[in-house]
Amino acid sequence: MADLMQLDQTQISSSPESSSPREKQVHVTPKAVQKIREAFAREKVSGGLRLGVLGGGCSGLSYQFKFDQRARPTDHVFEFGDVKVFVDPKSILFLDGMTLDWKDSLIHSGFVFENPHAKKSCGCGTSFSA
Repeated sequence: MADLMQLDQTQISSSPESSSPREKQVHVTPKAVQKIREAFAREKVSGGLRLGVLGGGCSGLSYQFKFDQRARPTDHVFEFGDVKVFVDPKSILFLDGMTLDWKDSLIHSGFVFENPHAKKSCGCGTSFSA
């Protein structure tokens, strides 16, 4: 994915210190950034997009995303231009290295999660097992 926007978290986040030898990363493609920006404008909200993982769904874990006005003190914060993405410390364990993309097809248009931690995912793409 040559068009992948990626910023080094060490330059943009005041997230908690990690014992990991490398910083946690979440990637968002330019197309997904544009769709997030459009959604914020359409809903007339500001802040960031909160990505998370919840127990449930047909594969055991479900992706969650919602608008949030501000990051929490322990969040990992990723910035892609004017778009901010907030991830809580528990969810980053499942989302580290994930790419959020936007796909348009004849059957479906929407966000697509490309998650290296997903061992299995459901047909709808919104739940997974790790």
